[in-house]
Amino acid sequence: MPKVRVNDIMMNYEQQGTGEPLILIPYLAADNACYAFQLGEYSKHFTCISIDPRGAGETDKPEGGYSTESFADDVAGFMQAVGVERAHVSGLSLGAAIGMWLAGKYPQEVKSLSLHSAWPKTDPFLKTVAQSWQAMAKGLGSVTEMVIGGIFPWCFTPELYAAKPEYIDSLAAFVRSRPVQPLDAFGRQSNAVIAHDALAILKNIEAPTQITNGRYDMVTSTRFSEAMTSGIDKTETVIFETCAHAPIYESVDEFNQKTLSFLNRQTG
Repeated sequence: MPKVRVNDIMMNYEQQGTGEPLILIPYLAADNACYAFQLGEYSKHFTCISIDPRGAGETDKPEGGYSTESFADDVAGFMQAVGVERAHVSGLSLGAAIGMWLAGKYPQEVKSLSLHSAWPKTDPFLKTVAQSWQAMAKGLGSVTEMVIGGIFPWCFTPELYAAKPEYIDSLAAFVRSRPVQPLDAFGRQSNAVIAHDALAILKNIEAPTQITNGRYDMVTSTRFSEAMTSGIDKTETVIFETCAHAPIYESVDEFNQKTLSFLNRQTG
């Protein structure tokens, strides 16, 4: 697992595939492995570079405040460190919030932008949800078990739990197999979620942008869509009709097909 110096941290990442570079930014509490179900298909078309953000995985977890803007500064610094001048950028949830800031602050570095389960500014409902995750993590004394017991139910529909309990169990085992995120690092990452506000920089995004949502997502529902489609110049939208917050796991084939279709149209 290679690491590079980025700003004040050592950042861990994984790279596979060939083609134009595609930066994959994880969601809250996750490391680079969270895109395991996408890499098999994506890497046939792109050089996929999956990072561990500040505070997660094998990347350093310094004290101090984190923000979605500073996460984006890390990604821009990472690209410079590994010699990637311009890349396709994709993120889900927190990863999408970071991608927004990256494309708005460093527009020349982003060739296309994929915003999955995204939101431009945290509202009172999302703030309340994130604060409940913080409280649960502290109560359990475990970010891992909070993700499984507290975040999973927001990510997946009741129908998936009922139809495929063994699949949910396998995803839980996957989460338990990854590097443990310390409680303080989760607190700093989740505070960045609570404080996220990229509304003012949406107009600076020049890259063609795909915005996707799960129909049954309550965390980052389609209530946020209009602000993004009106704020970003070139957008197209996809709704995954049977999914909640995490179509990357709930409807893998459909997610991969529709997102790759967009990405492939932006190459060359």
